[in-house]
Amino acid sequence: MPQDGTTINSIMQEISSNILGGRVDKITQPEPDEIVISIRGRGANHKLLLTTQSTAPRLHFTSLHKQSPMQAPMFCMVLRKHISGGRIIDIRQPDYERIIELHIEALDEMGDKSTKTLVIEIMGKHSNIMLLSPSAKVLDAIKHVPPSVSSVRAILPGVQYSRPPTGDKSNPLLANESSFYQTIFNENNKVQQALYQRYTGLSPVLASEICTRAGVAPESPTSELTQQQQQKLYEAYANVFEIVQAGEFAPHIYYDDQGKAVDLTPLPFTMYSHMHSEAYDSPSAMQEAFYAKRDAHYRTHQRTADLRKLVSTHQERCRKKAQLYDKTLADTHNRDDLRIKGELLTAYLHQVEKGAESVTLENFYDDNNPIEIPLSTNLTPTENAQRYFKQYNKMKRTHAALAEQIQQNAEDIAYLDSVSVAMEAILTEADIAEIRAELAEQGFVKRKYATKTGKKAPKVEKTKPLRFTSSDGYDMYVGKNNTQNDQLTLRTAKNHDIWLHTKDIAGSHVLIITNGHEPPQSTILEAANLAAYYSKGRESSQVPVDYVPRRHVRKPNGAKPGFVIYDRHKTVYVTPVVP
Repeated sequence: MPQDGTTINSIMQEISSNILGGRVDKITQPEPDEIVISIRGRGANHKLLLTTQSTAPRLHFTSLHKQSPMQAPMFCMVLRKHISGGRIIDIRQPDYERIIELHIEALDEMGDKSTKTLVIEIMGKHSNIMLLSPSAKVLDAIKHVPPSVSSVRAILPGVQYSRPPTGDKSNPLLANESSFYQTIFNENNKVQQALYQRYTGLSPVLASEICTRAGVAPESPTSELTQQQQQKLYEAYANVFEIVQAGEFAPHIYYDDQGKAVDLTPLPFTMYSHMHSEAYDSPSAMQEAFYAKRDAHYRTHQRTADLRKLVSTHQERCRKKAQLYDKTLADTHNRDDLRIKGELLTAYLHQVEKGAESVTLENFYDDNNPIEIPLSTNLTPTENAQRYFKQYNKMKRTHAALAEQIQQNAEDIAYLDSVSVAMEAILTEADIAEIRAELAEQGFVKRKYATKTGKKAPKVEKTKPLRFTSSDGYDMYVGKNNTQNDQLTLRTAKNHDIWLHTKDIAGSHVLIITNGHEPPQSTILEAANLAAYYSKGRESSQVPVDYVPRRHVRKPNGAKPGFVIYDRHKTVYVTPVVP
């Protein structure tokens, strides 16, 4: 469910019950689009996250700790100047919109009490955080919106603040049965659309849920509903907003059959009853659980943009090389014809006339069948023979060199594919630095560019593999990059431990620590799922995974990081799910 008025209302009620009357203690801006405010309220410390991230704007309490930049951004400095030490005297959600206002009383430059308003508008890519003066002028905003970008509503320091236009929508909390009928049934429209287009803060998802509770198809025209259906629709609508006004929220996250989080809702949804769900104690806990992994992936994706582009560029170059090598290799397949023509010319030299354009000779390599041999009129018969031998030797050398180049290029492709997979498992800045250093070591990044600044790279902090425990109690490890894969397989593993890897698919090395025992098949399958999930085959089904005791795995001399060979293995097939 998107961040609609109901989800935001559940958050507003939660934070109001915890920080209303509290003091602003600390303000940080760990990301360009994110503010974290530490508040002391009602005998406890709370951290309030406000983010305008385009893919997941939101506001809620957080327990996560993020490193702040050494130099605080300007907006953060403005907030510290105006509201640090201030007391939160009111929290509002105007007209059930996707807006929350924190009214904060603090001392101004003259030492007098002054009430500033911190506003967060949660509206997709147009989300923003603004600090307003007592007269509702913008003191500053996390995103400046000049008139050249929006002619309707500029957001700049000194500009008078106005809320986003709502059109002719009504506040759903103020509706009664009479106004509901007049609003929804006075024109012909689909029921779901009529609900979310006529009431503020009502999303299409919540509108569909109201229809489901009423037993009405969301796509039904409002003009075709019977009086009984209209009554049931209003009752379902009223029931939802009675729960909202009473604050009786029951946050849930719903999952598909693959265990992937599909949606989050502030109360149980009837239309998701067929899905597995997980209940949470608070809207903030639900939001943090839902967005934590997605947010980390989004931030990582931003920070690794240059690496992903670099790897993608090298992959494309290698693929073009492979095509060129294949074409050149095909051209050398007939090199023996050149040698044969040279030998025939040498053997029948007396039959070749100088200046002739071609000669037909008996081919003793083909039952003396005649063969026509083109000649250069500028060369003697002997020189023509030598010309064919030179062309043959050149192609012979080319073919030999190509075999080595094709092998090297194939290794580069396999290595870059493995790095591409490794970047999906990045969790920290240290993980990024480790992959960057690995690429520099392999010559794909110039050492002086191994850091974004171009300065000498500091010593890379070694990170640890991912660790899981099987349902049978066995420790399982997953390498997050090729350096870790080598460490895990060649140094950590004992001979009796079980090593796993996707068959002919780039992916992480997985290790089952057996302590000398034979792990049950259930553990093998769980480890195979890890190998498939942390591989290029993550989105596939029936992914083949090889497993073998570590003693049958070895690394060829001079092989690239993460490359090993193995034998005596067995194979299982798994459809990967989120571990």
